[in-house]
Amino acid sequence: MKKIPFLLIFLGFGFLLTACTEENSTIQVAEVTRSIFYAPQYVALEKGFFEEEGLNVELRTTWGGDKTMTTLLSDGADIALVGSETSIYVYARGSDDPVINFAQLTQTDGTFLVAKEERTDFNWEDLKGSNFLGQRKGGMPQMVGEFVLKKHGINPHEDLNLTQSIDFANIPNAFATGDYDYVQLFEPTASIMEREGKGHIIASFGTESGKVPYTVFMAKQSFINENEDDIKKFTRALYKAQQWVQAHSAEEIASVIQPYFEDTDLDLITTVVNHYKSQGSYAENPILDEAEWNNLKEIMEEAGELPQDVKHNTLVNTEIAREILNE
Repeated sequence: MKKIPFLLIFLGFGFLLTACTEENSTIQVAEVTRSIFYAPQYVALEKGFFEEEGLNVELRTTWGGDKTMTTLLSDGADIALVGSETSIYVYARGSDDPVINFAQLTQTDGTFLVAKEERTDFNWEDLKGSNFLGQRKGGMPQMVGEFVLKKHGINPHEDLNLTQSIDFANIPNAFATGDYDYVQLFEPTASIMEREGKGHIIASFGTESGKVPYTVFMAKQSFINENEDDIKKFTRALYKAQQWVQAHSAEEIASVIQPYFEDTDLDLITTVVNHYKSQGSYAENPILDEAEWNNLKEIMEEAGELPQDVKHNTLVNTEIAREILNE
């Protein structure tokens, strides 16, 4: 039998590897911010769940809802991770190619109520007459904040000395140095303030507001139509990560996602993951159901920010997620 030279075998094997790699699809994802709130996404990346599905996911942070949506609409990204309210805003402006929510990542608000003084017996009524530092007007955190306050019988514009003029990045410092009694903060800032003795976490807006599609993976309808297999693969990988997060401890999750937060110590990442995991912020599966969608619209309507009533099946695709769950 004629022997095949080793070099030819090596070259042939290399060709096969190259061919397999070339079959992988590249998906560009724009995330609205870099946040421990999005832990399942980083788990999917770090544990190789996207690669298992034959996807090369390129992640970049676009810092802000408007920028993220602009990036998606201008084809600077294939998929956006951002709040569902942005898809409603785009639809209301008129679009022949609407942005469709196809896989949910977080299912609660991600902010916490922080008091400057420790409150062991806190009651929401305590906020009346206080100096309250809120989030930017029209943003989802502020809309949820107002929704929760009204739920507890507090009119934020009449019962509080409300400040909404501080830029997002400057809110923590303004609270620490200013004459404010309460502030609405994201993690890990809330826990950092607590560690430094500058504030005390006393309540969760996410727990109080109920389930809502706070951050969701979405894509233009045309992209979903033309790349349905890749969207299914993406959703399947996400679901694997969601299941992994549900089955593992905050310490284990923190260890996996730490490379995405190099400037944050592991103990703090663990604390934040535990806060979000214990209050059910991480969605257990990718399905954005109608009840959550309606809760979002109610929150937007209460804040005077709902441009029009958009039905669940107009901007939400649950068929792909349900197919993945039924496999």
